[in-house]
Amino acid sequence: MINFNGNLLFQENIKLSTENRGFKYGDTIFETVKVLNNKVVFWEDHYFRLMASMRMLRMKIPMEFTLEFLEQEILKTVKVQNEASSFRVRLSIYRKDGGLYTPKTNEVDYLIEANENAYQTKKIYSIDLFKDFYNFSGLLSTIKTNNRMVNTLASIFADENDLDNCILLNERKGVVEVSNGNVFVVKGTIIKTPALTEGCIKGIIRKKVIEILAKNKEYTLEETIISPFEIQKADEVFITNAIIGIQPITNYKKKVFTTEIGEKLASNLKVLQFVGN
Repeated sequence: MINFNGNLLFQENIKLSTENRGFKYGDTIFETVKVLNNKVVFWEDHYFRLMASMRMLRMKIPMEFTLEFLEQEILKTVKVQNEASSFRVRLSIYRKDGGLYTPKTNEVDYLIEANENAYQTKKIYSIDLFKDFYNFSGLLSTIKTNNRMVNTLASIFADENDLDNCILLNERKGVVEVSNGNVFVVKGTIIKTPALTEGCIKGIIRKKVIEILAKNKEYTLEETIISPFEIQKADEVFITNAIIGIQPITNYKKKVFTTEIGEKLASNLKVLQFVGN
């Protein structure tokens, strides 16, 4: 069942009009969260990112949109699904119908979808560059809007070339992220991830990994510009998102990576998921 503005409805009963602004203009933002054992993982981080995104896009935040209210709406949606312990939940918020580029109102509707999360990290995971189109740098690119065309085309390219994922580049040909998450590059004791100014999503698991590394004196974390050449020379590469957590990369072109640091960080992250936000 789907949660539409607080009402639980069967999917076939959800009716979106041709004036839906998410459909016509991509005027939508979303959060993808993991619900594990009836707990929304890292919910505070997701919530505050969502509120910041709504303010940036000049959406009117309803008074009832408290942290507790939206968390309960997510859990309410999960409870009417099957008996699985892990769910992938998408919370979409979009401006109400009407208007052309200028909306009739900045008030919003919301929609929550929940599906069983059966994802398992892969032992072999291959990536390559996607160079057909660029993910332009800038603050707007750090927000999870509904405009995911470059990500879609990169995913099609990966599927056509028997890859698991693709690295997106910005207009300066710097590494931004992968089609569904952030990316980290390890060389010796230095771990790099693209700076937000490169145009990457302000990922929640990216944030958590940075926090873990800040407490670990063994490694130095740099948020910086990364060239594709550095990936070729790296010891390890891993990607992050809210559903997979950390997925080590094993193959890039002819390069084979080790996975020790990525796996260690993945274990640390799992502990955080169970301990709390």
